Amino acid sequence: MKAILKIIIGLFMALLSLGTYWCNTQDNEFTGEKQHVDITVEQEIALGLQAAPEMASQYGGLHSDQVAAAKIKEIGQKLLQNSKAGQTPYRFDFHLLADEQTVNAFALPGGQIFITAGLLKKLGTEGQVAGVLGHEIGHVVARHSAEQLAKAKLTQGLTGAAAIASYDPENPASQSGAVVAAMVGKLLNMRYGREDELESDRLAVALTAQSGYNPQAMIQVMRILEEASGGTSGPEFAQTHPNPGNRVAEIERAIQAQYPNGLPAGLQE
Repeated sequence: MKAILKIIIGLFMALLSLGTYWCNTQDNEFTGEKQHVDITVEQEIALGLQAAPEMASQYGGLHSDQVAAAKIKEIGQKLLQNSKAGQTPYRFDFHLLADEQTVNAFALPGGQIFITAGLLKKLGTEGQVAGVLGHEIGHVVARHSAEQLAKAKLTQGLTGAAAIASYDPENPASQSGAVVAAMVGKLLNMRYGREDELESDRLAVALTAQSGYNPQAMIQVMRILEEASGGTSGPEFAQTHPNPGNRVAEIERAIQAQYPNGLPAGLQE
């Protein structure tokens, strides 16, 4: 009876998690997609603003070079002013982090965007910087963080249900089922992360070209990231970011799809 009761409780928890996830949907006005999210844009903005100081501190705080920091903000604002992204309710701000060793850029929910000095010093043109910032803007307007939160709640609920249904206190080996379920949930979320990265690459193609930058500079950025990884990134399925070589192919397809007759003349590299 105890085993049956555990299975029933596990099934109930799984159905509740699935029902909550599938019933909470919102239309994304920027991408036109219907998304499974359960927080508002205002909550995203609040989360990002709250997390920004702590995230900056993990990379040595903000950089003291005011000229370079101002240039980052200028490029970011140019991308916003020339695209629909600037018409969204998000509170965008662009920050240069002091970390000279780490090669990274990331966006928090709601529009707080960061690039490390370690990545900036590897970029050779303004167009490359625009490609990086455009990619991060893509994450924000596509609401990837909100989607990830909803998916994390779903996988947490499902793995919790599996753990309850399979655990037997008299058989410690039964714990392996919960461990496997947790690993599967983690890999699923990593997969979603890779899809988000590719979507942001596609959005960045439009954002950069609309602002007068050559989106092909993003291909150069991928080469830079590939070189910076030193070939130690490991198998793609176990990474939150796609292989840079695969991203190059996606960027090339996006450029061809958005500009079938060729890129506009006079774009800045």
